[in-house]
Amino acid sequence: MRLINIKAFLEREESIRKKKRVDRQTKVLECHDDESQDYAILSHRWTDQEVSYDEVIWLTKMEKNEQDRVRRHLGYRKILDSCEQAKKDGCEWLWIDTCCIDKQSSAEISEAINSMYRWYENSKICYAYLHDVPGTSFPTASDDKRYPNSNGWPEWFSRGWTLQEMIAPRHVQFFNKDWQRIGDKKTLARTLSRITRVPQLILTDGLSSNRPCVAQIMSWAANRTTTRVEDRAYCLLGLLDVNMVMLYGEGKKAFHRLQLEIIRMSNDQSIFAWDFLRKNGRTGSILADDPSFFRDCNEMVLMDYDEFTKDLKDYIPEAELHSIEEDRFGTFPVTNRGIQIWLLYRPLNGTRSVFQAWLPCCPRPFSLPVSINLALWKSNYYRYTTSLWDGVPTEKTLQFRQLYLRYQDTPHRDATFEIDDGAITEHGFTYCGTYPSNSTESTLTLTRTDPLRVKIYSNSKANCRFAVGFGQCLGQDWIHFVYEEDGQCPWEDYAKEEYKKMLIRGPDHARSMAEARSSERHGRVCIMQTSLPRSTWTVRTSCVLWESSRRCGARIEVLRYAGYGNAVGKWTGFDVEGTDDPNCDMQGLMIRHKLWRRYTLLVGGISMKFLPAPKGIKLGDYGHFTESDNFRCEGNVFIDLKSLSSKADTTNITPKQHNVYEKHGCNTDGDYVKVHQHNDRYHVNGPPVVTLYKPLGLSLPRNLHFNSFLASLSTRLMNRYLVTWVIECATVHSSELSRQSSRQEISYRSPTLDPTTPLCIIAKPLAWYQNDDNSSALVE
Repeated sequence: MRLINIKAFLEREESIRKKKRVDRQTKVLECHDDESQDYAILSHRWTDQEVSYDEVIWLTKMEKNEQDRVRRHLGYRKILDSCEQAKKDGCEWLWIDTCCIDKQSSAEISEAINSMYRWYENSKICYAYLHDVPGTSFPTASDDKRYPNSNGWPEWFSRGWTLQEMIAPRHVQFFNKDWQRIGDKKTLARTLSRITRVPQLILTDGLSSNRPCVAQIMSWAANRTTTRVEDRAYCLLGLLDVNMVMLYGEGKKAFHRLQLEIIRMSNDQSIFAWDFLRKNGRTGSILADDPSFFRDCNEMVLMDYDEFTKDLKDYIPEAELHSIEEDRFGTFPVTNRGIQIWLLYRPLNGTRSVFQAWLPCCPRPFSLPVSINLALWKSNYYRYTTSLWDGVPTEKTLQFRQLYLRYQDTPHRDATFEIDDGAITEHGFTYCGTYPSNSTESTLTLTRTDPLRVKIYSNSKANCRFAVGFGQCLGQDWIHFVYEEDGQCPWEDYAKEEYKKMLIRGPDHARSMAEARSSERHGRVCIMQTSLPRSTWTVRTSCVLWESSRRCGARIEVLRYAGYGNAVGKWTGFDVEGTDDPNCDMQGLMIRHKLWRRYTLLVGGISMKFLPAPKGIKLGDYGHFTESDNFRCEGNVFIDLKSLSSKADTTNITPKQHNVYEKHGCNTDGDYVKVHQHNDRYHVNGPPVVTLYKPLGLSLPRNLHFNSFLASLSTRLMNRYLVTWVIECATVHSSELSRQSSRQEISYRSPTLDPTTPLCIIAKPLAWYQNDDNSSALVE
């Protein structure tokens, strides 16, 4: 470590002050071993006028004006006063962090931070300089008027670095702003413990004599701040007996790295007990983001194996209890999948994804073990925290299982829902309000701190109501529907209760939505239909994720059936077109029939699959499929549109044209495009290879005018199919494999003079969709 030579520093200052000749070769900073050299050390709050290493070294070689500027700094005066005090106490050497570290060297900064606790611990005496204390006595009561920005106490007690500077040294003396001694650590131990929440025994006897658990040490720094985010972790290294590389710029990842280093060196599971009172509401990594998450752990203690299992024996089956090995509690390695650990846990009643796990530590001596909440997501367990957990029933029996706790955080984005609920008024239902923020806006944006909104709808005549929750959890947006029969309480009370249930089971709802969306194909629209009891109404909720803007479109409708509905509230996913089109909306989405996508082409830059087109088919034809899967045309939307041209705005409602290429985007024969039949488990009639001459892709327009027109036809054309894409070309050449030869291709030509339509896509507009006996054929 580099120390100030007190005698040389004071003599140099005296010579400068008296304008005497200064020996420029005199060294005021020298390197020594902290374990063999006696030295004093300063603990203080940095200001804007600190003096650096270079300024102390080169002071005598500066111009007079620059030299005077440095010596007028409050930081220089602080060094000078520290030297004077150390001289009085018989010390020859002094360490001050502002000028004894060359901050231009990252290696020296890293060494100093990793060694600093030891340097303070090995010091002969530590001077704690309280620059904002004017009186001659140590403050014993909180004063918010004098110290409004530091919890009512001198600022020294609010800083991260000064925590270890108070605990590590054996002898700490406190000085006011005028360098008058106002007390020492041992005589002030009771008051210091009340201010800092550090146990009095630690202040009098040291940390090594009775080291608390990790969570308790973290709690001491919960209310302290640092200038750099990374220093929230680095200032705790010595207290936790950990060494780390300094990586300024990594932000809160520094605190994550600190926790992983602790886990690699210790089997202290209290490191997972942060926010055990469930105040934070954070979901994601099993690691805390900041020491403040441990605020309530100031009395946390570890439990031994026998004590832990004794407290929980009533919840562990006899056979399970005998299988628990003590060694498993002390081993939880860090792997690339997560932290591999054995835990006692049990699920929340009626869920697949939310669990309560118990840790061998308790919030205070002789109390019950701490429990934390976990969420299962894609085979890993994440921390799941909500203040609404208390009183929620769980399974009684505990299981002892090996889990992987995810320490990497989940990718996060705010979830934006654009909600269309105008159709619910057709059957006497009305919108009651939104909880927790009662807003009438059709767009909701959800964040980590505001992850859920619940909308309430009711029919007062039928005395029934339902709630639709819009949420986001673990990077997944979700929608959930519930209904209530004979609701008597105000809608606000009903909304609060459903909000609590949905928020706690958020991982389940996110998992259901993710499973319905799982597909590697075009895009997904999810539809859920739920019959309201003792009525002929069914509520249909549709949801689509727009690829271009990452916003989620949701549509809520109330449908009436001729008889009592029997639909159950379960999401069903459909393959659709249009999720990458910013001009498309919920009405313009097309649900594609899975049996009819077998010839692959690159159309408009997108890989698409087409079916062999029935003879005479045209873009915009609509109809139904017969029992033999033949398409029977019943009309054409463009012909229908002409009859409405005098009544509706038909501007820009024209087919869109697209360039067509072979599957890999290269047409090797100029104007000829070769198309291969898609090889999968479904059989499709037609030749295996088709060659098109000058093909052109045509699709239905995707704009609000046309989508509104399709929606206006939904009542008349419910469950009809629509020709949404066609490929037109001048000539078609086809070939098929010989049945007599294993892979020999036999070509034949069937030229035509008129344009032909060899390929098409037939789909059902979402606006025309309704669950019926044939809808199961659409399900992916």
